[in-house]
Amino acid sequence: MTDTRAILKKLEHSKFRSSFHLKQKDIDYIRAKGMDTIMDHCDDFIRERLAPAHIPNDGKQTPMKGHPVFIAQHATACCCRGCLNKWYGIAKGRDLSETEIRNIKRIIAAWIGREMENR
Repeated sequence: MTDTRAILKKLEHSKFRSSFHLKQKDIDYIRAKGMDTIMDHCDDFIRERLAPAHIPNDGKQTPMKGHPVFIAQHATACCCRGCLNKWYGIAKGRDLSETEIRNIKRIIAAWIGREMENR
């Protein structure tokens, strides 16, 4: 999970992952709040909904809309522990490490940044 560009390129080849894009309201929200605030939200979402070893509603904890980070999580396969395991080899049943949390945030930030550039 170290080469962000390679990861984003790999995700582009997935029909499902590549179908996610920020809508204008998401872009407006990011511009209004600023990327620092968005990434603070990202940190909260990851720590609350993804980092714990056991998530009661794993696979359903990340909405498909409502916040730009949610869209980015689905686009980057950082939406549930099943996807983290399939795409990044991160085992279920244990808390995410601080390094893993930082890497997930980096991938999400890169995806959002790319979406913002393409607008």
